[in-house]
Amino acid sequence: MGSCRPPWAGVTAICTKFEIARQRYGTPDDDWPDSAPVIDERRVRLQSLIEAGTKRFTYIYDFGDYWEHRIVVEDLVIPRPGATQSVLCLAGENACPPEDVGGSAGYAEFLEALNDPDHEEHNRMITWIGGSFDPSAFNLGDTNQILKSTKL
Repeated sequence: MGSCRPPWAGVTAICTKFEIARQRYGTPDDDWPDSAPVIDERRVRLQSLIEAGTKRFTYIYDFGDYWEHRIVVEDLVIPRPGATQSVLCLAGENACPPEDVGGSAGYAEFLEALNDPDHEEHNRMITWIGGSFDPSAFNLGDTNQILKSTKL
């Protein structure tokens, strides 16, 4: 349900947690102490909370950048016989911001620099992102591939 993933490809550890019905779920981490108790996410499945009636919850991604997502469960549907995927994204919008862009404020600054060729940071941001970035891009197929491997 939440965790701190070890560094990969030069990226620092990314910590996540869920806040559901005033309870926090994640993997306790000494580097990111929490003021409230954190329930070990390895002992709880999101599916059981949703089946018990949870309709809204918060997902925090990357404690450094602090991306806060409000999740709304719109419907719980019994899978068709033979279905291979339990979670399916029906629609979406926009690309994920780049890793370590600096949270929502950093992302706004990144987009400003990217969209203005005269901006003093424009060339550095183009190099940092690897040449191009479309903030409106969203790939439903890629999203569902990721969800297919997600354990609930």
